[in-house]
Amino acid sequence: MPADHNLKTKNQLSLLREKRFGPFFLTQFFGAFNDNVFKNALIILIAYQSIYSGSGESNNIINFAAILFILPFFLFSATAGQIADRFEKASLIKKIKIGEICIMLFAAIGFYLNSIPLLLLALFFMGSQSSFFGPIKYSIIPEHLRNDELIGGNALVESGTFMAILLGTIFGGILAGISSETGAIVSCAVISLAVLGYLSSLGIPRTTTVNSLLKIRWNPISETYRNVISLRENKVVFSSILGVSWFWFLGATYITQLPNFTHLALGADVEVVTLFLTLFCIGIGTGSLLCERLSNRTIELGLVPMGAIGLTLFGIDAYFATTVHTSKELLSLFEFIQIKSNWRLCIDLLLIGTFGGIYIVPLYALIQARTNPNRRSRVIAGNNILNAIAIVAASVYAISLLNIGLDIPQLFLTVALLNAIFAFFLFLKAPEFPIRFIAWVLTRLVYRVEKIGLENIPEQGSLIVIFKHASIIGPLILSNCIRRPIRVVVQAKAFTSQASLFLLKGANAIFIHLEGKLESMEESNQLIISEIVNGNAIGIFQENENFKKYQHCFADPSFEEVLAKNQVAVIPITITRLHAGNQGQRSIQGLLRSLRPELKIVAEEPVGPDDFKQILWLK
Repeated sequence: MPADHNLKTKNQLSLLREKRFGPFFLTQFFGAFNDNVFKNALIILIAYQSIYSGSGESNNIINFAAILFILPFFLFSATAGQIADRFEKASLIKKIKIGEICIMLFAAIGFYLNSIPLLLLALFFMGSQSSFFGPIKYSIIPEHLRNDELIGGNALVESGTFMAILLGTIFGGILAGISSETGAIVSCAVISLAVLGYLSSLGIPRTTTVNSLLKIRWNPISETYRNVISLRENKVVFSSILGVSWFWFLGATYITQLPNFTHLALGADVEVVTLFLTLFCIGIGTGSLLCERLSNRTIELGLVPMGAIGLTLFGIDAYFATTVHTSKELLSLFEFIQIKSNWRLCIDLLLIGTFGGIYIVPLYALIQARTNPNRRSRVIAGNNILNAIAIVAASVYAISLLNIGLDIPQLFLTVALLNAIFAFFLFLKAPEFPIRFIAWVLTRLVYRVEKIGLENIPEQGSLIVIFKHASIIGPLILSNCIRRPIRVVVQAKAFTSQASLFLLKGANAIFIHLEGKLESMEESNQLIISEIVNGNAIGIFQENENFKKYQHCFADPSFEEVLAKNQVAVIPITITRLHAGNQGQRSIQGLLRSLRPELKIVAEEPVGPDDFKQILWLK
């Protein structure tokens, strides 16, 4: 681990100056930039400057090119994930970047000979290179960054990736638009970008080999199937992967349809397409960078529902904000922005991107944090496979709806509505997301929270938190103030309302069933012990009326032995509601303070397991 790993970073942007992140960021940025310069230059060459220009074959070739770039993610991702788990990642990145230089040299030959088949083959090789880099890209981040830096690191990667897509698309179009010596200019550009990517990769610090004994299976079909099936082992991680794939479905739908949406629905020229793409990418970058501030540098899953809500609301509003232009002459960028009703559409696209960034960053961070390091790259590879399927599905979905008579604004409306439906079932399947959102709202909007002694709660290691009250709101609020999850222990019938049960299940509570069912109590006790042995945190309601019925679970000699052996920290937590303010205070500030009552969270000094019973039975 790098020597500076334990230094506190001021903010996410400071990571760019650190060796453990800066060189990697530049490497992935130049790679994404180069991909899009080459792809867009090739598409424009096919459409305007090749022998297929002006014919129906150009559309077929362009669609074929899109398939060629995405195909390697199906063929090689599973193998790439195994290789990334098997070997040291920094060395692999250098080898991949050398391969990128070779591919660009091959592409230069295609440009020199003006050979579309050679250039399409080079595009396939570029897709293959990207498919091998993908699992490393996201699995190396948690090897160099702390958990409290994962949100910031992923935010920078996401914003950098979409800025690279935007700049690469624009730059590739500009280079391909130069009529004389187009091939030579594009060749020099893509080779230079590949060399810059390799040079930046030389600064990436080495990592540990996480699974040197892994036996690589080379059959892409069987391993791809095995990889995707294995993703279901961790419920929350799999739900996050589904959420990421849905994001790429949405993103592919919007970005792919923007040119025709601008031309056919708005009657505007290509400059407006560039404006929309810019707004979309800037929005994603902005939303990604906001995540660190909104999450207090934690992996805040509550941001995912917030992002989903924004994607739906502004996606729907974009439909109603679309003003159809019927003139035969296309609107220029200046003419387009002079129409004030179009400003609303621009704001919608910017906010769709912004909430997309807020939605995607916590999902990537969670996948990295909750996946076994020994197979993290293979999980990322499985995620890439599903992402590729989602991108292809987006094209099929769009073609199908447009062929049955819907126009592009209506297509965008259906996608926004589908997002709400998908989010509902996703959060039903993984209640942790809406639970965290509720906790985020409580601590940011409903209550003003005063935090005392939270530094006493260790970020790692076995922990027992004793809540000196019986309300489920306490653990929810605390979970949003610290960087680690806490599984509360409750008697099954202590909370009878459906709302409480939903919150508890979403918070992954441990239920203890009484009524003489000793086997159920034994299972619960073993589950508690397992959490402690694995270095996790559990919470107990001290003042719960039903606690006395099952407190003997914690008095068992074997349990005391587990506490002592695992050096468990025991921390009492008190959460009290303070007076909303001076009743005689009639100012606006006083009114606002009364609307947002203050809570005080006090975490006492941690005590050892010897004092556990004394604190637990304190009346």
